[in-house]
Amino acid sequence: MPLVSDQHGDPLEIRQLKYFVAVAEELNFNRAAERLYITQPALSRQIQQLEEAIPAVLLERNSKRVALTEAGQAFYQQALNILAQLQHAADESRLLAEGKKGSLVIGIFGSSILDFIPRVLLEFGRTHPAVEISLHPMDKDAQIQALRERRLSIGFNRLVPDEPDIEQELVRREALMLALPATHPLAARDAIELGEVLQEPFILYPRGVRRGLASHVRRLFADYDAVPQVIQEVTDVTTSIALVAGGLGLCVVPQATVNLRLPGVEYRALRCRGKAEIELACLHRRGDGSPILRAFLATVRRLASVEAAPAASGREIS
Repeated sequence: MPLVSDQHGDPLEIRQLKYFVAVAEELNFNRAAERLYITQPALSRQIQQLEEAIPAVLLERNSKRVALTEAGQAFYQQALNILAQLQHAADESRLLAEGKKGSLVIGIFGSSILDFIPRVLLEFGRTHPAVEISLHPMDKDAQIQALRERRLSIGFNRLVPDEPDIEQELVRREALMLALPATHPLAARDAIELGEVLQEPFILYPRGVRRGLASHVRRLFADYDAVPQVIQEVTDVTTSIALVAGGLGLCVVPQATVNLRLPGVEYRALRCRGKAEIELACLHRRGDGSPILRAFLATVRRLASVEAAPAASGREIS
């Protein structure tokens, strides 16, 4: 493999550097040949060709000893540096090709950061410690736009509309829960039927997001020919649960939200006429062949199949 050219334009080769380094370190052609798994005459010819190509005498040799000349000592140090740089470049390229080095920009939204995403990040970080990961809270519209502009590698969201250039993969189905103040009379129940709380004050989130959880809750109420008595609409799950803790109302949330433990809040299984569950999907550009993305998706798919068992609609959740 040609490395650089000598003064006559003839290429030096990486293997010649490796051969010379072996001789310089062993100071014995026979031992160096054994180390390199070649014959001693072949090694001698390669060193002679190297000296002729430079041209410079790199080794003093006679029947009793082999020694580095001053030029040989300098060439040995440079050869070590070159070989180390080549190995570093090869390692970097291999890690990038395997998706084990680089950066990954992830869009997140809502309660998914409370459960599934941390598990994925922990597992991926164990096997890909050299990948730099950054998280950015974005609603679904912002995630789709950022994916198209290549500012985002992958996103996680719910109730995402179909887009021709965006691939969606189902991560998990989560049961919907009812968050209510701990002092509420129904907090003593294991499960609550939506029909029992139609007239209660509700906090909806996320505000202003198309096809969001709030619109899903409105459809659940519509199955009872009712509309929620909305006391407040907020943009994030933490604010909604804080308002529940303050006694302002009830809130329908994905099951992952139970990991958000605030004093004064209880979570109960929700039963209703409609589909009391919601899906979490990951979003990425259709046809994106990034090795890091492929590696991350493999982790997502593995955990989705093992850890994110779907919760059936209308069943009690222990």
